[in-house]
Amino acid sequence: MLEELQQALKRLADGPLRAGAAGLLETLGYRSERTSHLSSVAEFLDDFRAERLPAKQQALFDSWRAVDIVFQVTDDEIAEQTGQAAAFFDRGRIQSFLFLTVELAADAYNRTHLAETTRAVNRLLPMPALVFYRHGATLTLAVVHRRVHKRDDERDVLERITLVKDIRLADPHRAHLEILAGLALPRMREAGVSSFDRLHVEWERALDIEQLNRRFYGELFRWFERAVKQCRFPEDGGGQGCNERHVIRLITRLLFIWFLKEKGLVPADLFEEDFAAGALKRCEPAESGYYRAVLQNLFFATLNTAIDRRAFSTRDKRVHRDFNKYRCRALLADPEGFLAKLRAVPFVNGGLFECLDDFEGRSADGRRIDAFTDNPAHCRSLHVPASLFFDDDGLFPLFRRYKFTVEENTPLDREVALDPELLGRVFENLLAAYNPETQQTARKATGSYYTPRHIVDYMVNEALIAALARKVRPSGGRRGALERRLRRLLDYEDAVARKLFKPGEAEAVVRAVAVLRVLDPAVGSGAFPMGVLHKLTLVLRRLDPQNKLWQEIQREQAAQKAGEAFDAEDAAAREEDLQEINRTFDIYRDSDFGRKLYLMQNGIFGVDIQSVACQI
Repeated sequence: MLEELQQALKRLADGPLRAGAAGLLETLGYRSERTSHLSSVAEFLDDFRAERLPAKQQALFDSWRAVDIVFQVTDDEIAEQTGQAAAFFDRGRIQSFLFLTVELAADAYNRTHLAETTRAVNRLLPMPALVFYRHGATLTLAVVHRRVHKRDDERDVLERITLVKDIRLADPHRAHLEILAGLALPRMREAGVSSFDRLHVEWERALDIEQLNRRFYGELFRWFERAVKQCRFPEDGGGQGCNERHVIRLITRLLFIWFLKEKGLVPADLFEEDFAAGALKRCEPAESGYYRAVLQNLFFATLNTAIDRRAFSTRDKRVHRDFNKYRCRALLADPEGFLAKLRAVPFVNGGLFECLDDFEGRSADGRRIDAFTDNPAHCRSLHVPASLFFDDDGLFPLFRRYKFTVEENTPLDREVALDPELLGRVFENLLAAYNPETQQTARKATGSYYTPRHIVDYMVNEALIAALARKVRPSGGRRGALERRLRRLLDYEDAVARKLFKPGEAEAVVRAVAVLRVLDPAVGSGAFPMGVLHKLTLVLRRLDPQNKLWQEIQREQAAQKAGEAFDAEDAAAREEDLQEINRTFDIYRDSDFGRKLYLMQNGIFGVDIQSVACQI
């Protein structure tokens, strides 16, 4: 089926969108004569009474160039396509699916825009609408999750939006083809689908992010076991499990870089075997030249070094002992060309790429934990064969089999791809796998996580409600009523929660958030701090949508620090902070950037016994 899907997507690249989408759906086993051609976007908005929507949601349709109904699928069509009597298909609450196509004006859209547009469309319709968006040379499929309202059986609640985003029409990623194939009607029938309600559930299951993460982790763990056996690293002083710790650090570094590559910040060809063969004087599968000359230089001398300080090490002892200088010049075919290729790679200023070598260790020559050196004696303690990265079971072919996204999933919208949260999850699972106390548990076999997402959400909610309720004086003096309103404020689904707070009380909550201090004493993968960040961002977005109060509070706090500064240089730095706050909100007035930046800088902290957890 993958080849047929690839051909169907290619036909969508240049041909009429409606006909192309119908062809793609037919490849998946869905077809219907129930259709209605729309002549314009205005006709769609009039027919489905879009004026009922709030102005902010109506504005989302401004980016539409065209819209059309591909078709509606009912129980009759399902019965016809499965060769069974119509009676076998119980329509349930959901009685049909509607497929729409939308041509967008620009070539690229972020996930939030597409998700909110899909939510707005589905508010106009009584049945689930699955939308194909064509934007430039890519296609996005958007699916809505609907459930019965808890207090009104006659109403549906539109929960999360799931996107299969940015499918390249001319050259689709294999991961996208496999995702689409998982939605095919024959597979749904094999899963026992006998109603639209169950079809809805099975589509959700086929698009399940957790299943995708587990499959990826299973393959990655097999590579981890292979790498531990084949690699040799210097002793790190941590006792048993030295090789495992080194491989875990290597995996997390490369995963982080892979997300940078997805943003176009690191050249993609660095991870191609052809590049390695041309960049190195000698590139043998069983040797460590690629790891030493390409990857270690990328880690320590590039990502961990300011752009204007990047240069090769010299015989000068002071420079030679600088672990931020490039090494392995003798292994590179064109050292200056290699340096030039990395010149635009950003300085990430984080602990993950710090070289762990030093000169203060067990001997005058120090410790060589990373063995980032030209010294032949120290190099002998390091062996990381190139085959681990490039052969059919190598790490880079594994990464390329999956679609990565740099946008983090939220409870409101998600993309069927591996998102940055995966980095922490992989770390926790691998850490558990090598730990002698836990390696026989189910984590190693299944890739299950320390704390499931819904447990994180519950614990974060309860902690924040208790903390904010203590800091805010409730109107009317009823603390229980305040806690109930705070609970609704933290509920992504409760769109009217912001109206429950009078202006004075809303300001009190925002100011309480500004002085809140959250500490995770065993931060691990960062699931709890990230959960807190998302929830507090939601609170600020709802109670201070223009960021005006949040900006004022940040200026107040910076001015207070400036007033407390006695040193002239310190005072100048505080004044610069004030100017930086203004610049931040001028640029990012309508986004979450300023909210997240100052929440992270001032209010959310984590510590861990494993230093690599904090580095991640």
